Amino acid sequence: MEAKSGVPTPVGTGKETSKRDTKMTLSPQPKQKPIHYPFWFGGSASSMAACVTHPLDLVKVRLQTRTGSMPTSMSGTFLHILRNNGLSGLYSGLSASLLRQITYSTTRFGIYEELKSQLASRSGVDPVTQKAKPPSLPMLIAMASISGTIGGVAGNAADVLNVRMQHDASLPEHKRRNYRHAGDGLVRMIREEGVGSLFRGVGPNSLRAAAMTASQLASYDIFKRTLIKFAKMEDNLATHFTSSFLAGVVAATVTSPIDVIKTRVMSAHGNQSMAHLLGSIYAKEGLRWMFKGWVPSFLRLGPQTICTFLFLESHRKFYRQIKGLEEPELSAVAKA
Repeated sequence: MEAKSGVPTPVGTGKETSKRDTKMTLSPQPKQKPIHYPFWFGGSASSMAACVTHPLDLVKVRLQTRTGSMPTSMSGTFLHILRNNGLSGLYSGLSASLLRQITYSTTRFGIYEELKSQLASRSGVDPVTQKAKPPSLPMLIAMASISGTIGGVAGNAADVLNVRMQHDASLPEHKRRNYRHAGDGLVRMIREEGVGSLFRGVGPNSLRAAAMTASQLASYDIFKRTLIKFAKMEDNLATHFTSSFLAGVVAATVTSPIDVIKTRVMSAHGNQSMAHLLGSIYAKEGLRWMFKGWVPSFLRLGPQTICTFLFLESHRKFYRQIKGLEEPELSAVAKA
């Protein structure tokens, strides 16, 4: 047949076109590559959070290492520092705290995200969403534990400095080390105590770092995924805040006993074995030592965790904007 215009009309063209369109619609889309964020994002976000929460961290250390007639409550310790050292006393040891975040947090966040990225590139694709399958909880815990252990070793020297500088003002004058800043502390530690002092308490510190990273980073990812999947929340500020708050509760509970041991080891004068130290603590305080300072620990770790992940998500959002990248469809992944 020919149309009035004289142009022949192919028979069956409409049906064949419809079939081709349907076939193209049903064909699977290529796997979306995960966004590879800069390695240093975690350290940067943690450093910003440390500037906000450092006074709470200082109070926690003072409570865990208190002696004699020092205040036993968080508010009492806070007021004691203000009366004796002024407002600047609340930021005693900040340089060491920032050095710790630059070494410890950059390493643990960077390795954790790199491991997740490598796993995502090798994982299978969900047939419905065509996205990489999210890692399981055991896999996240394993990756976070490895990352935390390495980060604990990398940041151990800064951690020793951090504890010492925060604890220094509560000691009698003749026992104070009086480090001027983190750089001065590192030089004096090596000169006065040897290179080995940089790795003092590296065992419990690495154990704590592994537990902290597993309970903090892995739980944040799980809480975030769960809220998006089951609570039908969007990938927004409310979800980030709720997930980081819950991650802070988990992290404070898991790391409290290890944190007390780490603080006692790093602030101690002389060389005491771990067994001797634990025996001494148990003889004086019983099992209560395991969660001594939990409330101030959570009041410090909770805000610190919240601030860290909010800053981290802001880093990621800004990076996607300047690079012109599409935001990951986390809700689609979570519903898989």
